[in-house]
Amino acid sequence: MPSREEYMYHRTEPIELEPGLSTDELLRRMEKISFQGRQLARAARVWETALESGGFVMMGLAGAMTAAGMRSLVATLIEKGYIDCLVATGANLFHDIYESMGHHHFLGSPEVDDEELFSHNLDRIYDTYADEREFESLDHWIGQWATESLEDRPYTTREFIFQLGLEIDRLTNGAVPGIVTTAARHNFPIYCPAIGDSSIGLGLATASKNFVFDVIEDVRETGKLVVGKDTMVLYCGGGTPKNFIQQTEVTVKLISRETSGHKWAVQFITDSPQWGGLSGCTFSEAVSWGKIDPHGEQVTVHCDTTIALPVVASAVMSRMPKPR
Repeated sequence: MPSREEYMYHRTEPIELEPGLSTDELLRRMEKISFQGRQLARAARVWETALESGGFVMMGLAGAMTAAGMRSLVATLIEKGYIDCLVATGANLFHDIYESMGHHHFLGSPEVDDEELFSHNLDRIYDTYADEREFESLDHWIGQWATESLEDRPYTTREFIFQLGLEIDRLTNGAVPGIVTTAARHNFPIYCPAIGDSSIGLGLATASKNFVFDVIEDVRETGKLVVGKDTMVLYCGGGTPKNFIQQTEVTVKLISRETSGHKWAVQFITDSPQWGGLSGCTFSEAVSWGKIDPHGEQVTVHCDTTIALPVVASAVMSRMPKPR
């Protein structure tokens, strides 16, 4: 048990600001303040440590972060080697493809007449708008492309997203680099375990032939990816991407390999743990499943990803301009 003096060893330090302060330096100073500011700073430190140690970084991207403006940031993380694997919702991938094909999302308001938006064929994602007619056109294009281009066999979601990224990169000549196209160029693995729960699934439902995804092979592949590696998890929200990455350590155990759980863990969440859902699940709870290393470094930042990810990633990029 720590002594009274040990509890009082580290002092808080009031943060000082001046013009021109970098994000990197700002977070270094925030390591000595309190609450979520300190957690934000610790998240950057843990990510930096994982990269310096050669850790294999798995990122979970929930919700519709690409529509919210996180698209180019995630593509840069892929291209520069700050992450090694991405597990995303279908919405994130669809909205990314949508912008790669020359479409746009628009600044809006949550305080708007949604019946009026519906009459204009406009979809709302909180304070962001998109054109439903363009969505439907892209849905049909995905179905047509898959019908004409893919073999008549089951595909892992990784294979499917890779092929789709190559095609979009070819059509656009790489003019608008996004998540899916950047991943295809770098042979970077993206998984989408709930791919049917998205406009990609809707598009494939319009196709003239049936498509089968081998999501069980996705489970095997992600297990093999982490075997024998020190891993870091970076969760932007919760949902299916978070659980899919969490369970890789259980997969390793089931294929008769010893594992201690993910060594470094960072999550940006807005959910609470007391409701029992995985989105708000603590890393401590995950330790009980063998998914997180109890002796590793764990940081939970209770913050919107659109705030936390740009700030933390900016600092990490400044500290490690060439991580890989």
